Amino acid sequence: MARLGVNVDHVATLRQARGGKEPDAVAAAVLAELGGADGIVIHLREDRRHIQDRDLRLLREVVQTKLDLEMAATEEMVRIAMDTKPHLVTFVPERRQELTTEGGLDVAGNRERIKDLITLLHQCGIAVSLFIDPELEQIKAARRVEADCIELHTGRYANATGLKEQDSEFESLVQAARAAYKLELVVNAGHGLNYRNVRRLRTISEIVEYNIGHSIIAHAISVGLERAVREMKDLLR
Repeated sequence: MARLGVNVDHVATLRQARGGKEPDAVAAAVLAELGGADGIVIHLREDRRHIQDRDLRLLREVVQTKLDLEMAATEEMVRIAMDTKPHLVTFVPERRQELTTEGGLDVAGNRERIKDLITLLHQCGIAVSLFIDPELEQIKAARRVEADCIELHTGRYANATGLKEQDSEFESLVQAARAAYKLELVVNAGHGLNYRNVRRLRTISEIVEYNIGHSIIAHAISVGLERAVREMKDLLR
């Protein structure tokens, strides 16, 4: 059964909307783990629009499974990661005006800089994943910069309209996962996945972990977070 990483960014987004203390992203992470989450995912953005530095410090102490810190590939963010030592760092592209991460990281076009940052994290014993589009060029580049794993960007698949487009995007994910597996990269996947579209991806055996946030947090409003996580976990069996 594939693993499930639960992103709690949107809990922090709701908190920051009022500038108060509720809801608590740390408490949400605890509930997610009780529901069966295999890891907790957070994105510490440079603009700090949701997750804050304090959240990261507390979550590093509280999370019992695995803490995956998504962040921009910058020296400032790497220094923060080296100080807090999450279990995994995932480099993602970041633009201030975007609502959420749009597209994958251009590893092929920034190989030297990304490899230097990965080396720093490896020296601290931190594994590194790269959030990339399902493209062979980017997968090969991820191998060359010595990433430990990749997270395939599933946004195009999730947003596909019509069976033909969905089939095409699904096939791209299949081929990308197989190529990455052959290059001995651990394969994760995420972005835009929900309780409906994740079902088909279960047939891609090379994917070992799905990172899902918005859909789970949205469903939790109706059924509670622990149950929402458990229901998603059941779908991945």
